[in-house]
Amino acid sequence: MSLSVRALAATDTMPFIKAQWRFYKNDPNFVTPLLMDRQKLLNMRKNPFYKHSDMQLFLAERDGNVVGRIAAIVNDNHNQTHHDTLGFFGFFECEDRQETADALFAAASEWLRKKGKTDMRGPVNPSMNDETGLFVGGDDGPPVILMTYNPPYYENLILRSGFGVVKNLHAYFLDAADWMSDKLARLANVITQRNHITFRSVDLKSKNGFRRDVAILKDIYNRAWEPNWGFVKMTDEEFDFLAADLKQVADPEYAIIMEIKGVPAGFVLALPDINQALIHNKSGGIIGGVWHLLTKRKSINRLRIIVLGVLPEFQKTGADAALYYEIGRRAYPKGIRTAEASWILEDNVMMIRGLTQTMKARHYRTYRLYQKSL
Repeated sequence: MSLSVRALAATDTMPFIKAQWRFYKNDPNFVTPLLMDRQKLLNMRKNPFYKHSDMQLFLAERDGNVVGRIAAIVNDNHNQTHHDTLGFFGFFECEDRQETADALFAAASEWLRKKGKTDMRGPVNPSMNDETGLFVGGDDGPPVILMTYNPPYYENLILRSGFGVVKNLHAYFLDAADWMSDKLARLANVITQRNHITFRSVDLKSKNGFRRDVAILKDIYNRAWEPNWGFVKMTDEEFDFLAADLKQVADPEYAIIMEIKGVPAGFVLALPDINQALIHNKSGGIIGGVWHLLTKRKSINRLRIIVLGVLPEFQKTGADAALYYEIGRRAYPKGIRTAEASWILEDNVMMIRGLTQTMKARHYRTYRLYQKSL
């Protein structure tokens, strides 16, 4: 039995996408991605991420059968921001055989070395602004929307290929009983009144209003997250590309701009966990996906809080707690009973303290990034 790894043409993404299916055939927690979304993410001509980045897809095959895949990624904006010579790997899937993992990482390493990179970090799919990290432990169950999922043996494959752990990412579980408690309601009310805080939904209907609010979100996102490890500002095109996608699925009740004395000071974006419906869409087709979303919408009772940020000058006001309460206040009448706040850097002390002490959230899942020298 001979093992080979071959590079795919930039336009030959479908074999790479569909290769993922074979590793989860009997896994009840696997949520099949929508093929259309994966194609859009990997489209190097249309996704603006690739205007400053490059990527090479690889498939591992044994006797004509796909046994693994990996992407090697160069993110020039990351390296310019952090003064690195770093390459990345992503979209890693592999059978439980070390020789296959080693061959995949060797192919990615060789491609990155030719690009002048000295280290490799991952998994990122394809950047820290997308699905990030390897799921390494915590509560069982399907992943929440836009979070990663993988077999537990993947970590051993990565570590045995010479990687070390570089950062942990945490996911926190919020229960409505704590999230919507009278105590938190009183605290949020005090914070809101003391700081003259008001909330409004992002305008998803008016073209001019949406453009205005996207500019506000972009400014807050790039300023509030700038100090974070591994953060890279999104370009205008990247942010607009993401915003156009979110506009199709976002509920304006869960996209909230916070103002303090009339000045934009923070925002929160949350999405209903449509994975609770899409887990039944085994083919990944758009028609089946729409059908399951329409017929199972009322059964969705979980929210993912994707981003919640406050500008540095307002971060000591307690405004984050007010934002968390506001999203809960809006979500609870719609049947939302739990939420996941993710992902959060393991050393983001301020955010973790607010979640665990104020919101009574529980650290319930961990995701991990790895790095090695090339």
